[in-house]
Amino acid sequence: MAEEFMETQVIVVGAGPVGLMLAGELRLGGAEVVVLERLAEPTTESRASTLHSRTMEVFDQRGLLEPLGAVPNDAMSHFGGIPLDLGGLDTAYPGQWKVPQARTEELLGTWAAGLGADVRRGHEVCGVVRRDDYVEAEAAGPAGPLRVRAPYLVGCDGEDSVVRRLTGIGFPGRDATRELLRADVRGVDVPDRRFERLEDGLAIAATRGGVTRVMVHEFGSPADHRTAAPEYAEVAAAWKRVTGEDISCGTPVWVNAFGDMCRQASTYRAGRVLLAGDAAHAQMPVGGQALNLGLQDAVNLGWKLAAELRGAAPEGLLDTYDAERRAVGTRVLTNIQAQALLLLGGSEVEALRAVLGEQIAYADVRRHLGGMISGLDIRYDVGAGSNPLLGARLPHMRLLTESGPTTSAALLRSGRGLLLDLSPGRAASAFLTRAAGWADRVDVAVARPERGWREADFGSVLVRPDGYVVWTDQGADELPRALRRWFGAPAGR
Repeated sequence: MAEEFMETQVIVVGAGPVGLMLAGELRLGGAEVVVLERLAEPTTESRASTLHSRTMEVFDQRGLLEPLGAVPNDAMSHFGGIPLDLGGLDTAYPGQWKVPQARTEELLGTWAAGLGADVRRGHEVCGVVRRDDYVEAEAAGPAGPLRVRAPYLVGCDGEDSVVRRLTGIGFPGRDATRELLRADVRGVDVPDRRFERLEDGLAIAATRGGVTRVMVHEFGSPADHRTAAPEYAEVAAAWKRVTGEDISCGTPVWVNAFGDMCRQASTYRAGRVLLAGDAAHAQMPVGGQALNLGLQDAVNLGWKLAAELRGAAPEGLLDTYDAERRAVGTRVLTNIQAQALLLLGGSEVEALRAVLGEQIAYADVRRHLGGMISGLDIRYDVGAGSNPLLGARLPHMRLLTESGPTTSAALLRSGRGLLLDLSPGRAASAFLTRAAGWADRVDVAVARPERGWREADFGSVLVRPDGYVVWTDQGADELPRALRRWFGAPAGR
């Protein structure tokens, strides 16, 4: 069978939520992208089902909330199984949003394909060849072998990443020592349990749409080194030992096990090969953080890689992906390790749980933990300055412009940079005219907040395509430097 050969600008390996999010971001930036996915059809398994506040903001920035439709929201989350109220977070989307992974993949797949991404299912990558000026992926597909050449390749293919293995990128850390058994089951009738600690273990149960998700851990039991998902009988037996309830008559929809593995890639970029999502970090999926972390990897990387391919990226821009996202990943892994200890530890962690439970009663502690879990507290190093907005996300605001009402998120839908002046009437044009040389990659908008914000709160801000502020008018003379640092040289230079 003859080998097919094709060229593109970016090869993305993996069409899960992270790979599809990245494909859409690359297309917004004008890059050609081919996505190679091993599975012939999208998954129907629920898997990760929690979207956090920052991810909902990102979806809003890309116009994805309307097609997503109404989804359940739950203000109550947890930290290591200790109740944590996220309803008071400073965002338009507080709490947790319950979306099955299959729906998230469907949403992102439709979006990416609509933007022109070439998603090829049933193509299993079996080889990666790296050269000085390109990368090639070799895949086995339904019509025979396929070889794709591109300047860059991104592995979004999960914790057992083939891309990471084939390219020799290190993955230090430790394997799981404890695990939770998990199943989605029809035909069982058990009470809902929210991290119920019983004498012999931890039990969790929640029923939605006729399907009950059960999770169980027996205190002191080690993790098995599994090569396949457990049988449902194993889950039912453990559930009975911990709760005394018999769920063996249920019909399993999906069964798996996950442990407290903690590993992170030694680098997220090795020349022309990059990693995102679980390919870059493997962790216990506590509270849905793993999926959200990966989606935000993709949003951070997409615009930078597209700018590199357009020749518009300043020197070192692509390297900021590794610097920024590996630091965020390290912090998330740390909080997940702490939560795994609180969740899966036996009587030895009860005193620690009691003390932390007392601390969570304080609003400042809830805000701190909630900001960390949701991703709202991320602040990148974007240079000197005292304004608390620098390096942080642009808050969600309702705005009034000459053309009518809008929001700060809607102004970012183009996937371009944004120079936003929020104090019209004050010499705004002095800032706006300085950005004229970047009009091909930075949008300019003049607006005033509809309510709730004072003019003194903001002034003018320069925002990256991923929604993070890199300049404020407290450093008025620094605008051209900030534009060059994040968006390259002005046109014609």
